Amino acid sequence: MRFLQAATILQSTASLLRLPPNTLAFVLSPSKQLLHTSSSIIAISRQKYPFVSPPQKLVSITTTTTTQLQETSPKSYFSSLTNFSPMPDLTYPLLTAQNATTTNTIINHYATSSEFTTLSTFEGSSILQRDEEDASKLQKGIDIAKAKGVIDPNFVPEEYITVDVLGKNPEEVAEDILLKVRAEDSSSSNNNNKGGVVVLCGLSGTGKGTTVATLKHKLESDDGKQVVCWSNGNIFRSVTLLAATWCEQHPEESNGGDITKALTKDNLASFVNMLTFGKFKDGKYDTRICGLGLDYLVSEVQNTELKAPKVSKNIPTVAEVTQGEVILFAAEAIRQMGEDGIFVLLEGREQTVNYVRTPLRFTLTLSDMSLIGKRRAAQRLAAGVLGEVKEGASVEEIEVALDGQLAKMVKEASA
Repeated sequence: MRFLQAATILQSTASLLRLPPNTLAFVLSPSKQLLHTSSSIIAISRQKYPFVSPPQKLVSITTTTTTQLQETSPKSYFSSLTNFSPMPDLTYPLLTAQNATTTNTIINHYATSSEFTTLSTFEGSSILQRDEEDASKLQKGIDIAKAKGVIDPNFVPEEYITVDVLGKNPEEVAEDILLKVRAEDSSSSNNNNKGGVVVLCGLSGTGKGTTVATLKHKLESDDGKQVVCWSNGNIFRSVTLLAATWCEQHPEESNGGDITKALTKDNLASFVNMLTFGKFKDGKYDTRICGLGLDYLVSEVQNTELKAPKVSKNIPTVAEVTQGEVILFAAEAIRQMGEDGIFVLLEGREQTVNYVRTPLRFTLTLSDMSLIGKRRAAQRLAAGVLGEVKEGASVEEIEVALDGQLAKMVKEASA
């Protein structure tokens, strides 16, 4: 049946929907005719009955007969059961949006494609491998910090709340988190000046960045909060800039610029003391770098000095031995903002964000891990097509370009 090429077939549908064995699932053609029944798959024509995510509630159709389905299968009836949203066409504006709708639409478009499955499997494996490697390197830095006595080896963070993002768009994930945030906010004894800290963790591909952006928007527009998104990245870069500058000023001691020579215990303590977090220009919070002849505000040099080659190439080396120092600096900065009535959204790995005190700690998970690879594959395809087609390209032109990009990427992945 050709229309199945355009159908949305839920990944691991039986497990996603937790359908009992006697549940009747069905396939509808564009003309609303019942074509297939199954206890393990629900698939419907993308042209007439598309959907982005599995339903919020269990779908159980155990007594409906085939005749009844044929007579009562208009879109309004099916939507009342599933609350699914129509899947848009692959238009140029949709591609340029490069958001969750873009990736979901591409995943839906290739629901039955073996080539897309090959690419997404490759992408998923690559992401998980990088995550494992990064976690190992990070843990090494944490262990160094514990051995130096910079951070408490017996520190125990508050419990994390798990949020399964499967079948949810960023708005829904954010609302799940906001239920907890607002409950904590309303029960807080700090009635006059309510700030807070929300920690967000999760594997690559679970949507942390998009969720943080959505949370920020909702907290500002719906709750009237002042919100700051914090990342430790610029603090690592600031320390690296100071270390690289020290090497430039001490060519003999650094053996001509060996960054490791700058990373002594005394030097690291000195570099961190050259960083100050507080209110500076226009009364806004910022980090000041002041020492070794430098005097910068991070907000003003984050895209220039802090991204210079001498910084970028040395960050991994510096980060490994400064995890503890940066963690404590960040924890203090975040505490200050929280006490000043600001909501701080902190995204990162558990090993580092553990040391920031807050009951609002969330880990994003995907009960269907295959979607991590599918999302990344869809993102790559969208970016590839945008570099190929012209503005205003038709749906047909975009689909042809997608097929070409998919074939190219599969070939590269198999090389």
